[in-house]
This record gives sequence, structure tokens and C-alpha cells, in this order.
Amino acid sequence: MIKILKYSFYDLIRSKWFYVYLIFYLLLGFVLLFLNQDLSKAIITLLNVIVILVPLISTIFGVMYYYDSKEFTVLLMAQPIRRSTIFLGQYFGVTLSLSLSLLLGLGIPFLFYGITQSSVNFSFFLLIFLGILLSMSFSAMSFYIGLCNENKIKGFSYAILLWLFFAVIYDGLFLISLLVFQSYPLDNFALIATMCNPIDLSRTLLLLQLDISALMGYTGAVFQQFFGTSLGFVVSFFGLSLWVVTPILLIVRKAKKKDF
Repeated sequence: MIKILKYSFYDLIRSKWFYVYLIFYLLLGFVLLFLNQDLSKAIITLLNVIVILVPLISTIFGVMYYYDSKEFTVLLMAQPIRRSTIFLGQYFGVTLSLSLSLLLGLGIPFLFYGITQSSVNFSFFLLIFLGILLSMSFSAMSFYIGLCNENKIKGFSYAILLWLFFAVIYDGLFLISLLVFQSYPLDNFALIATMCNPIDLSRTLLLLQLDISALMGYTGAVFQQFFGTSLGFVVSFFGLSLWVVTPILLIVRKAKKKDF
């Protein structure tokens, strides 16, 4: 698997899109910090960008790499290599390249502006870590969608629809549910609904670390009571880990049964 991972990783970092993704984050970080010297506000702005852009880029990269490398994948299957080894190697190659571009693109500007000596350094490193987890989760889900759909157009459509659901539609349904059932106790429902969306869960975790939950009203108070505790922090990271591990297990299971 290591050899396949290295090949996929080197193949992706030679792609122009890797450098476009890297330069975008470099420019975004330097521009934000140049316009606003407050690192805390810059992190909040970056959060709003990352929780939308990282899942989108990861979804597109994942499904695109699966279809573009399909012929090479079939060639590898003619060798005495397990299918799970092939697909996991390709998947980790994609996530490693995406994580590296995110880490370098945001790390360099913030290190230049002295994030290590700032009081919000933990929030910044948490932001990077959450971005990496989102990359791993959505690229795994897009890989699985590719495995389930031979037609490339269908695969791309379902992958984009998946991102659109978690990034936009889910929040709309969540807010409508809160309004419709506002006369009922919704504390547990709000917590469970947040755990069921990796984007919302990542956003909530970082906002609570920045101590601005008061701006979120009643919902923020409920989240603070749970996610603000050590137990809530551990449970939330466990939930995010499930969003990474579950699609990977589905990839392995589907690869074993799929007829290429």
C-alpha cells in the first residue's frame, strides 16, 4: 500500500491543481492577516471558508482521481495485490496531498505573523486539524460514490449533491425543524443533528474554542454545556473520526464485491 500511496501522492503534487489549491490558501492567509491584524478574527473568517471549501475540493479531487486513474487501477488488479490495498493506497495519497496543501497554505502566513506566540494558537491548530479531517471524510465519501457508479457524469453529480446536502441543504432542514418544533425541548435533537453533519460539527467545535458561543443564542448555550466540556470534546472528535472511518470501511467492502 505504501508504494501505491507514494505513486498517487507524487502524481497529485505534480498536478497544477495542487499548486492552485496551495497558492489560493497562501494568498487567502496573507490577505486576511494584512487586512486584519487580529488573529482571532482571521481564524473565524478562515473557518467560514474552510468548512465550505475544503469539503468541496476534497469531494471533487476524490471522485476525479478515482475516474482518471481507473485504467491504471484495473491494471494493478491484474497483479497479485489485494483490492483494499490498491484503493486505500490511492485514497491516502489523495488525502495526503490535500492535507499538505492546506497545512502549507495556511501555516506559512500564520507562522509569519507569529501564531505560535498568540493566545489563539490552539484554535488555529484545531482549525487545521479539523480541515484535515474534513478532507479525509469527504474524499473517502467521493471515492465510495465513484465505486458505486460506473458512469462518470452520475458519479460527479452525486458527489456534488453530497457536498451540497451537507454544506447547504442540511442546515436549512435543521433550521426548519427548530422552527416547526420550537415548542418542544430540542436540546438533545440539536446535539444529535449537529453530530450527524461533519461540517456543522467542525464549525461548532472551533466556535466554542474561540469563546463566542454567546453570539449563538440559546443554541450556543446548549452546545457550550455539552461540547464545551472535556467529555463533549472527546465525543465530538470521536464523531468526526467515525465520519472518516465509516466511508473507508465502505470503500473496502465495496471494492471486494465490485466487478471491474
